Amino acid sequence: MTTYVISVPGTFTTDVDADTRSRISRSLSPADPHRTQMGNSEDLDTLSLNDDDTFTIRLTVEADTAPHAEESARLLAQSALRESGLDESDAPLGPAAVTGIDSDV
Repeated sequence: MTTYVISVPGTFTTDVDADTRSRISRSLSPADPHRTQMGNSEDLDTLSLNDDDTFTIRLTVEADTAPHAEESARLLAQSALRESGLDESDAPLGPAAVTGIDSDV
């Protein structure tokens, strides 16, 4: 198994208040990229917001392959958004991508 740091972009199509953003971040905390060497050195937050209502969710995922890691991260992101009261039309996600691979090298 390899530890991947995965980025999942998205767009909020509805107003998302501070409480909802906090709930999303709490839901994602077990996969916080700060737990990896790269996430810590790059100071990667689980949820980054932009002024244009776009966002990026960054997660660590243990997987055998990059495609499996991307799929797992996407499912985790969708679940956190749903748990926070947002559906797929409120926060559509873009394609997940490997941001880095945690390594001691």
